[in-house]
Amino acid sequence: MKLLKIFSMIALLIGVLNADPIDLSGSKDGYEVTLKSEKSLVVGDNYFYVTLAKDGKSVTNAKVKAKFFMPEMPGMPYMEYVGKAKLVDGKYKMLINLTMSGTWQYHLMFKTADGKVHKLRSSVNL
Repeated sequence: MKLLKIFSMIALLIGVLNADPIDLSGSKDGYEVTLKSEKSLVVGDNYFYVTLAKDGKSVTNAKVKAKFFMPEMPGMPYMEYVGKAKLVDGKYKMLINLTMSGTWQYHLMFKTADGKVHKLRSSVNL
């Protein structure tokens, strides 16, 4: 039994160490949006970077935030973390704390200079 636990832990560790950083892209209302993580996702603090572009030009005057959440399940409460991004070197940087492994859904929202709020939805696995 101990040997099985050791092999399971090694397999899990190898999977985590070999995981790639998040690098997702999409478009919304004419905006090209990318979401990247600084490194492979971990339980705890994770830095994400968002870039926005419209008509091939970088958008640096938006307000960007993201809500990462995991729905309530039997024996587990609803979990949520909202991060507000700050513009750093032409990219929006935000800290998101993922408190456990599993599938986290997210809503990435950005408000442009015209006052419109745009929302993208997807998920990441930790």
